[in-house]
Amino acid sequence: MNKASVPASAGEAVRGGAQMAAGTQEQAQHAQELLDPTPGKSGGRWKPYVGALVSVALVCLAIWVLHRFTQDVTVGEIRDSLDDTPPGRILIALIATAVSFAALAGFDIVATRTSAPGRVSWWVAAAAGSAGFAVSNALGFGVLTAGSLRYRIYSSEGLDAADVVRVMATSWMTFWLGFVSIFGLTLTFAPGTLTDIQWMTGGADRAVGIVVLAALVAFVVWLGRTPRTVRLGGWSLRLPDAKMAIAQILLGSIDLAASAIVLYALLPSGSVGSVPYFLLVYVGAVILGLISHAPGGVGAFEATLVAGLGVGGRADVIAALIVYRIIYYVLPLGVTAVGLVLSEGLRRKERIQSAAGTAQAILRPIVPIAAAALVFLAGVVLLISGVLPAVQGRLGVLRHFVPLAAAETSHLLASVIGVCLLIVGRGLVRRLQFAWVAALVLLAASAFLSLAKGLDWEEAAIMAAIAVALISFRSAFYRRGFSADMHLSLPWLVMVIATVAAATWLGFFTYRHVEYSSDLWWNFAWHTHEHGNASRFLRATVAVGILILWIGIDTLVNRRFALPFEPDPIDDRIRNVVAASPNTNSYLALLGDKKMLMTADESAFLMYGRSGKSWVSMGDPVGPDDTAVDLIWRFRELADRNAGRVVFYSVGPGHIPTYLDMGLGLLKIGEVARVNLTTFSLAGGKRADFRYANKRAEREGITFEVMPKADVPAHMTEFRGVSDAWLESKSGSEKGFSLGFFSESYVSETDAVVLRQNGEIIAFANLWRGAEKEELSIDMMRYLPGRSSVLMDALFAQLLLWGKAEGYRWFNLGAAPLAGLSNHPLASTWNRVGTLLYRRGEDFYRFEGLKAFKQKFDPVWTPQYIACPGGLVIPQVLMDVTALVSRGRFGMLRK
Repeated sequence: MNKASVPASAGEAVRGGAQMAAGTQEQAQHAQELLDPTPGKSGGRWKPYVGALVSVALVCLAIWVLHRFTQDVTVGEIRDSLDDTPPGRILIALIATAVSFAALAGFDIVATRTSAPGRVSWWVAAAAGSAGFAVSNALGFGVLTAGSLRYRIYSSEGLDAADVVRVMATSWMTFWLGFVSIFGLTLTFAPGTLTDIQWMTGGADRAVGIVVLAALVAFVVWLGRTPRTVRLGGWSLRLPDAKMAIAQILLGSIDLAASAIVLYALLPSGSVGSVPYFLLVYVGAVILGLISHAPGGVGAFEATLVAGLGVGGRADVIAALIVYRIIYYVLPLGVTAVGLVLSEGLRRKERIQSAAGTAQAILRPIVPIAAAALVFLAGVVLLISGVLPAVQGRLGVLRHFVPLAAAETSHLLASVIGVCLLIVGRGLVRRLQFAWVAALVLLAASAFLSLAKGLDWEEAAIMAAIAVALISFRSAFYRRGFSADMHLSLPWLVMVIATVAAATWLGFFTYRHVEYSSDLWWNFAWHTHEHGNASRFLRATVAVGILILWIGIDTLVNRRFALPFEPDPIDDRIRNVVAASPNTNSYLALLGDKKMLMTADESAFLMYGRSGKSWVSMGDPVGPDDTAVDLIWRFRELADRNAGRVVFYSVGPGHIPTYLDMGLGLLKIGEVARVNLTTFSLAGGKRADFRYANKRAEREGITFEVMPKADVPAHMTEFRGVSDAWLESKSGSEKGFSLGFFSESYVSETDAVVLRQNGEIIAFANLWRGAEKEELSIDMMRYLPGRSSVLMDALFAQLLLWGKAEGYRWFNLGAAPLAGLSNHPLASTWNRVGTLLYRRGEDFYRFEGLKAFKQKFDPVWTPQYIACPGGLVIPQVLMDVTALVSRGRFGMLRK
């Protein structure tokens, strides 16, 4: 089993799902923060750093243990042992590897049957499980690699982020059930296995084993009595029934036993005294490797095995571990990569069988992660090559064609490029176009440098082959972005540090018999004795160390550079589309704070902004209905190409099927009030307040008028005075994006509604007119404080009567935020939280007061939604949208 891909805890599995819902890791950092303690508590902020330090410390301890147990082993002895590996043992290891990966495929089959019954076919689950484990073997951090891979595959099957989290958690449960069963069976039927532990006797470990098995049986019986669900906050996990739990136990046991057989078959005779003891040591090594977060648990796994079996100082054991890594880790990765290449070839054929098309659909999402694994592997190859001695005789040939300075420089640069490839893999996971280009450049350079530093044609061939694979999958890397998206997360940084640390230890292991002195730093020569090779290793180690230090500092201080966002200027193309739209919300395009995605014939557009990683559309597309769906998908593609998350804010019910087809979730954010002007009047008891406001306004000398657009600039100074006085009386600041703000250019775009008192303008609002007199509305209403208590009622009463006289059918009163949300106990968490805010949040916003004012007009209420990725990324989306409306992150702190 891919031991580095199993979450160490249920919380980590949940965090993995959060990272997937964020898409990348993207995004992953914010999702991770949601599961940490409250921001006000110091523990939440430092938790990721503590985990990273623990992982690095464990890697360092593993390296120290390996160093102690391999002091008497030479590289030549290891090479001899590799050559002497019996073919029969290799065949057994290959068969056991196939059995283990078949069990791993079963992990996801059981998980989908339990967490998403009937929604994923067994062969899709099997492909996702086996391919995901194979890829995460190379990269480690299965929550990030295998987790994001599963999300890509299962989301195409209709599963959302929460469903994928449940599949991961159930798969994690399979591993631990297998571990518990093997632990209990070993202690029960092989008592005395742990007699080396002084406080554990043969009888005691049998008693422990019986208790463990009894607890396992009780757990299965408990699951069989009634359906069980585990809840963690607002997240729930349906536990398997008894039948599925038994299947999990069998699959987990088969996987661990088969993967243990792979290594057991390769170990030399006499190195393992007791099979049960070896099995327990192996499982313990797997768990420690998992906790270390190094790729494949490298270092911690080997150190635990060598120390636990007491086989330190044996070259044949080290050789067996190397072959084990190749068979169980590298070979499945190669098979996965070959499968990707074949599926890509099938995709390009004009005639394709349905089964082949299905295989392509399954394997296609794996491309970015598989490419990252291959590039990461290329970096590992370069780092290992940089610390191992050059092949005898090649330098003698090379010296006739390449100057010594060029060879020494090539050796140094190849090691530095190795680290760069480890980092670029991060961008490939995120499908970044820049990462793809950088990987190709680095691979091409490393192939040349491999030849220039020692005629290492094998390395050059590997680099060229990986470059060819990347070129064949060019279309998979289409996202734009650079600095913010290439920034390393803490888990990826730990993985890079662990890899470099392991390669550095290998160098010191190789040259441990060399006497280190200051002369080694300046030893430049063609000879291949240990001193010459050690000099190159030391210089490369210093260069790599400096690079890692810089990268680590950059990661810890979290330097992120967002790409600039420049709104599009307002031109006649936009004005013409707005004028032709019956929907008055289209006038928000004239604010000048958005970019426009227009159709080719310039008859429609979609307006949007960007905040954080969110690309936010303001409402549905503006223009003819037959263009809307195409614009929505184009915007989705635009956000995806730029590694952003797509958000459709303040949309109506009309295009809900399209948003659902994208796999987005829908949150109701309120209701829009529209008054039917054809039946509106001030007659009746419900309109008494408006009749009173009209009469009092008349007594106070307040008059109503609609000022034509052409006259607005001449009164701009008066408008600004009213607006400034109104803002000064409020505790907040001007908003934007979905609400108008005062600017002379924006106010000059439309007619204005004006209230005068004795000739002085005391209130105004910009007037939005829908095409064909379908709708009328106002956006920005500003008035002088203290002039009259009936200004708002009087203005709306006069305006609605004027609109009716002009022949308009509807008056749009705007939205009532959080109105109309369900408070049913079975409603979604968002609905219940929104309802609580609506009822208890009057200190922050007049939710109920605004709804009550608009209700006086007896409007027709239409639901309003936000369509966005689901799962734990929702709070970040809401923060990004709020920042857009508040015109910046600091604006969020004000009302």
